[in-house]
Amino acid sequence: MTADTLDDSAAPLIEHLKELRNRIMYALGAFLVAMAICFTVWNPIFNFLTQPICDALASRNQECGLILVKLQEGFFVAIRISVMAGFALSFPVIGYQLWRFVAPGLYKTEKNAFLPFLLASPVMFVLGAAFSYYIVLPIAFDFFLGFQQSFDPILVEGQPVSDAPAGVLFQGSMEQYLSLTISFVMAFGICFQLPVLLTLMGKAGMVSAAGLRGMRKYAVVIILMVAAVVTPPDFMSQLILFVAIYPLYEISIVLITGIEKRREAQLRAEGLWDEDDNAA
Repeated sequence: MTADTLDDSAAPLIEHLKELRNRIMYALGAFLVAMAICFTVWNPIFNFLTQPICDALASRNQECGLILVKLQEGFFVAIRISVMAGFALSFPVIGYQLWRFVAPGLYKTEKNAFLPFLLASPVMFVLGAAFSYYIVLPIAFDFFLGFQQSFDPILVEGQPVSDAPAGVLFQGSMEQYLSLTISFVMAFGICFQLPVLLTLMGKAGMVSAAGLRGMRKYAVVIILMVAAVVTPPDFMSQLILFVAIYPLYEISIVLITGIEKRREAQLRAEGLWDEDDNAA
């Protein structure tokens, strides 16, 4: 290989690296701007996130209040909210920059196959997060608050009895509450990616509808195990997660079946379909 050939092969690599740098800079700039915007409104965002615990406390006639355990805790909570909300706000720009970098290297058929999954992924994440916020969190917080205990003081001759049971009331840390809530939201958002992932694998030929049907009993066990990990240890929350996730598994089978039928029709039209091989 001559020096001129080496120079020619190096040029496209340098161009790709420049393109990658530009896309990263655009995405990073969008994220920083979105983060700065979200920092100015972090308090309303936090108030929105605390609504489930406030509703749960109100149902028990308790005031809604969180405490700062550490002096700097409020600041770091504001930063954490700004980072997460800023990423969510700038995700369309980040996803677009990723697509602009990857798309030139894809064939037209590959673009048509990949783009729907790129669009479906954030939609399914939002659906999972909303399911967690509006349905699962109220049940979970009601379960956790059930471990409180409060007693009217026992008085003897006007004096409280020293051996009366200790009262236990919720006084949550601002940072710990945010961490718990975000963990729930992220877990359900990721779980709702199941049909996107399985359908993409089916499109690539890595899984089949018949294979997923044969794995149903294992899927049930795996989903129940995931439910036991990401939800509080009460049967109702685990059942809700299972009822939400398992239909997505069945939807994946239906989507992959449609993909396989279209693939079969195309191969038959091209005269490339082999009955014996596909039956095997």
